[in-house]
Amino acid sequence: HATCRRVEKAEFKSGQKPPMTAAWEEVDHAALPEQWDWRNINGTNYVSWSVNQHVPIYCGSCWAQGTTAALADRFNILLKDLNPSPIALNPQTIINCQAGGSCNGGDPSGVYEYAFSTGIPDSTCMNYVAKNLDKDQCEPIDICRDCKGPAPAEGELLEENCWAVENYRKYFVSSYHGFSGIKAMKAELFKNGPISCGVGATDKFEQTYFGGIYSEKSYVGINHEIAVVGWGKENGVEFWVGRNSWGTYWGEKGFFRIKMGGDNLFIETDCSSGIPSFTPN
Repeated sequence: HATCRRVEKAEFKSGQKPPMTAAWEEVDHAALPEQWDWRNINGTNYVSWSVNQHVPIYCGSCWAQGTTAALADRFNILLKDLNPSPIALNPQTIINCQAGGSCNGGDPSGVYEYAFSTGIPDSTCMNYVAKNLDKDQCEPIDICRDCKGPAPAEGELLEENCWAVENYRKYFVSSYHGFSGIKAMKAELFKNGPISCGVGATDKFEQTYFGGIYSEKSYVGINHEIAVVGWGKENGVEFWVGRNSWGTYWGEKGFFRIKMGGDNLFIETDCSSGIPSFTPN
C-alpha cells in the first residue's frame, strides 16, 4: 500500500485560485474547540464512505481518492440534507482523464484543478475499476456512462452496450489552494470541512496500525494522500483524525488517529482543499 507514488510536493499550476480570505485569517485559533470531527457534528456524520483503492486490483490512486473524498465531504456539509445517502465523487473519472495522474501515481493538485475547470461527476457515473484507460485521452463515455443488458460474462466488457451520459451533475470548486501547518489545517477543517494531505506512509504504518494514536518519525518522503476529517485530544496527546483508502478492515474502520505536532509522517507538511460549488467558473 505504501507505494502509492503520490508526488512529494503538490504542484499547483499558476492558475490556481485561492480564496479571497484564507480560513486561518478569519478563524480565531485560540477559540477553536479541543475536539472537532466531521463524522459527528451535533449528531450528524457528513463524511462520505470509505473505499479501498486496491480493489479489484492494485492501483496507486491515493492522490485521487484522498482529494475526491475530502471534497465530497464538503459538498455534504454544503447541502446539509444527507438523505438518502451522502455524496461521493468519482475517482475513476479522474484516473481516466489523467487529472493529476493515473494508477501509477499522481499529484493531488490536478484533481482540484480539474474540479475548477471541468467539474467532477459523482460516483454513480463510472464504476471504480482500479485501471488506467487503454488510450491516451478520455472521451465522454469515459467520464459518465450508462449501459444496457445482457450482463457481461466473466472476462467480458460488452462496452458496445454502453453510451455516454450527457446531462449529469458536475461538482466544481470555486477556489482551491495548498497550505501547511497546524493553525492553517485546523482553521480550514473547522470553517470549510475535511482537507486532503500527503503523508510519508511506511511499512509499519500500513502493517501494524490497528487503532490508537499513531506516532512515527517517517524515514520516507511523502508518498501517499489521505483526507483529514478532524482532530482531538486523549490523555493529553493531541491528534489528527485521518481517513485512508485501504478499506474499512484497516485501522479504525478505515480511519486513523495520528499525533499532532511531530513524528506524524509529515501529515502537516503538504495539504490542499477547495471550496465546493455547483456553478461553473
